[in-house]
Amino acid sequence: MQKITPFLTFKKDGKKAIDFYLSIFKKSSVDHITMMPGSDQLLHAAFNLDGQDFMAMDGGDYFKFCDGTSLFVYCNDQTEVDYYWDALSGSGGQPGQCGWLKDQFGVSWQVIPKQLGELMTDPNPVKSGNVMKAMLAMTKLDIAGLQAAHDQTN
Repeated sequence: MQKITPFLTFKKDGKKAIDFYLSIFKKSSVDHITMMPGSDQLLHAAFNLDGQDFMAMDGGDYFKFCDGTSLFVYCNDQTEVDYYWDALSGSGGQPGQCGWLKDQFGVSWQVIPKQLGELMTDPNPVKSGNVMKAMLAMTKLDIAGLQAAHDQTN
C-alpha cells in the first residue's frame, strides 16, 4: 500500500460509488469490501483506480464532501477528457467551471488535459493570459479552444 492513501467517507452508497468508479477506470481492482451484515452499509473497502489506492466507508449524515478537496484526472487528449467528463458527470453529477465537476455521490473531480499546464505556463504573459480567460469561460475543457486562445494575437 502507498504511504498516503485517500479515504473517502460517503454518507451512504459507498459500495455503489466504488462500483461506479470501477466501471469508469478500466485498470482498477478491489482489495476487499466489508459490508454491515444484513444491510447495504459499507463498513470498509480498499480499492485501486488506475494505479491509485483508495479506502472508503459509509459514515452517515455527519460526513460531507467539500469542494476544497477533489480528485484530479490527468488526461492525454480530448478523447480522454470527453470520456472521463461524461462518465463522471453523468447519472446525476453536476458540471462545474474550469474542468471541475461533482459526481452523483458528491465527490469533486478535476478532468484536466495535460495541454492546459503547457499552455498556461507559456512565458509570454499575453498567451498564458488568453488561455486563462478561455479556461474560465469553460465547463468541460476543450483543448482546441484553449490552443486557439493561446495562438491568437491581440
